[in-house]
Amino acid sequence: MRRYDIDSLRVIVFGLLIFYHVGMFFVPWESHIKDVQTYEGLVFPMLFLNQWRLSILFVISGMGTYYALSRRSAGEFAKERTKRLLIPLIVGMIFIVPPQVYYEWLDQGRFSGSYFEFWPAKTFLDTYPNGGGISWHHLWFLPYLLIFSLILIPAFLYLRKHVEAWIIRKMQFLSRNAFGLYVLIIPLFFWELYLAPIFPSTHALFNDWFNMVNYCTLFFFGFLLISLKDVFWETVKKNKHIYLLCGIIAFPLLMCLWFVMGDFSGKQYISSFVKVFNLWSWILAIFGYGATYLNKPSKMLTYANESVYPLYILHQTVIVILGYYLKHTDLGFFPKFSLMVIGTFGFSWIIYEFGIRRYKWIRPLFGLKNK
Repeated sequence: MRRYDIDSLRVIVFGLLIFYHVGMFFVPWESHIKDVQTYEGLVFPMLFLNQWRLSILFVISGMGTYYALSRRSAGEFAKERTKRLLIPLIVGMIFIVPPQVYYEWLDQGRFSGSYFEFWPAKTFLDTYPNGGGISWHHLWFLPYLLIFSLILIPAFLYLRKHVEAWIIRKMQFLSRNAFGLYVLIIPLFFWELYLAPIFPSTHALFNDWFNMVNYCTLFFFGFLLISLKDVFWETVKKNKHIYLLCGIIAFPLLMCLWFVMGDFSGKQYISSFVKVFNLWSWILAIFGYGATYLNKPSKMLTYANESVYPLYILHQTVIVILGYYLKHTDLGFFPKFSLMVIGTFGFSWIIYEFGIRRYKWIRPLFGLKNK
């Protein structure tokens, strides 16, 4: 039954991801295409989501891996992960990402022809941003997840076979205390303190050591937590209000450390600790509330859960195209934001429903199994 917790959370987190990426169109941060007017008031809501949105995705992916591996041998699992992650990545880099670069070039005045004058003639001349689009853009999540899935197979097999392993028994014991699960922020703290300053985030795989180590750790935590079974779920359900309160306190404190307080001795240590404490509090709170209110199987949930992966592949390209055509309109923030959110969900769903889901030869290209 607990799979429904994970499926529901996956759908909700994807929805929040849509809101975040649409919001990027309106804030004064670097991204592909910006509205003609940016809104400072969106900075803190965006920073709030940005602290834990990717971390929880990797934790949920680790949890899903527990179920994917439970029915397969190591070889079968490696083959399945490669098919479901590598094929959509290649398809996305050839067909889904180039339109984003095309509209970015139009917006910057670097190109003025039609899309088919741009693709494929200029698309694969060089890597992005110099060339037209040899890049994975938002699909960076897929190669990272593939690498983590393959290198952690021995650890996952060990935990699957040894259900009474020391680490599982220790975590089950710690989980009986409301704050026992916070022991897992210790490695995250060290990655944040010592790796993040040296290896700024690039999502380019090579020399992106902070993201590689940090997200691999979170991915492993997802598998480990689901291995605790009901002990984990009962803990987060019982203490969800505590975790929510911790997050409500930690995020404003983190913003004060970043934007209000000046330099002082030990600030880097305190900021690193508060950052990982904040993201872990929100992750635990979301799991707690999800386990309490979302553990309800339904046909709608099954449909939505299957659609998340192809919609993830499609959504940012739809956002970029909508943003390009809406940025110079006279509409205010709320009409533009609403149109982009509705349009992103709507157009992505139309492409999924009528162009992907119903065709056996297209489904595997977007990571879907053939039934």
